[in-house]
Amino acid sequence: VQLVESGGGLVQAGGSLRLACAASGSTFSIINAMGWYRQAPGKQRELVAFITSGSGITNYADSVKGRFAISRDNAKNTMYLQMNSLKPEDTAVYYCNAGHYSGGYYGLGYWGQGTQVTVSS
Repeated sequence: VQLVESGGGLVQAGGSLRLACAASGSTFSIINAMGWYRQAPGKQRELVAFITSGSGITNYADSVKGRFAISRDNAKNTMYLQMNSLKPEDTAVYYCNAGHYSGGYYGLGYWGQGTQVTVSS
């Protein structure tokens, strides 16, 4: 599975960005969900949001609820992250992940190369 992120960049606080993650290659049945993670300098990588492929179950980190929206287009094998009302603390490298959802938990799978999001104050 290959994952390619796009859409990162520099934006002022309060602005918006839309990230995309395109998946290609062999997709095993175990991969039934995709997620966005981010890692800021000096911090651990953290889950931002995930979405399941079938029922579209979503889950968000508390820090982005109400500001970010995750979606997917199964026909295009693409996942999106609409980020609104961006804050400087949202600055990080954002990574796409293709994993597995079961029993309320998201399990990590394949990673993309990451895309930088920088929010200026």
